[in-house]
This record gives sequence, C-alpha cells and structure tokens, in this order.
Amino acid sequence: MKTLRNLGLALVVFFATLSAQAQNGNEKTVQIKTSAVCDMCKKTLEKAMAYEKGVKTSSLDVDSKLLTVTFDTKKTNEDKIRKAVNETGYDADNKPATPRAYNKLDDCCKKDAVH
Repeated sequence: MKTLRNLGLALVVFFATLSAQAQNGNEKTVQIKTSAVCDMCKKTLEKAMAYEKGVKTSSLDVDSKLLTVTFDTKKTNEDKIRKAVNETGYDADNKPATPRAYNKLDDCCKKDAVH
C-alpha cells in the first residue's frame, strides 16, 4: 500500500514537471530594434505589447532602443510582434512604422525629435 502511494506521488511529480517543461518550451524571446526615443515611447510600446495575444513580457531599453519581448510561440510569432510595433507607430528592425500610426505619436516620440 505504501509503495503504491509512493508510486502515485512520483507520477504526480513527474507529470507536473513534464507540464512545466512543455509550457516553457513554447516561450521565445526576441529583441527588436525600434525607433523609440523617450520614456513616453517606452510606456506606449510596453502597453501595446501587453495587449498582444501571446506576449508574456516586454521591456524597452530607451538608450539602445531595443524592445525585448517574451511570447508564447503557440499564440503569436515574431512577425506579428513586429507588425504590432509598426502599428503602434514605431519602426521594428527593418520594417518602417505604419504612417498613420506614426503621425498620431506625440512630437517627442517621433524619430526626428530633438532630445
């Protein structure tokens, strides 16, 4: 009886570990070079990423202009994330911002803004 209970406990631990590994196996982190220039850009981009399906975390380093995004590969991909950055008004790597979204940015957030 004790052996059966130990075996049951071992199986529960095994499957819990397997499940946790499977979830982490679907996560990917990507760094995207943006045209962000200020702290308002940081707030805008991070907020926009929070609304994107599958995005777990995002963080913009304003000095390097690098947006780091961790996402679930079953729910989204790098191209969709870059498109979301573009539609927020910022360049994403070699893809330019959507003109309409860029024009809606505050003046301080535009690429040619003097800081």
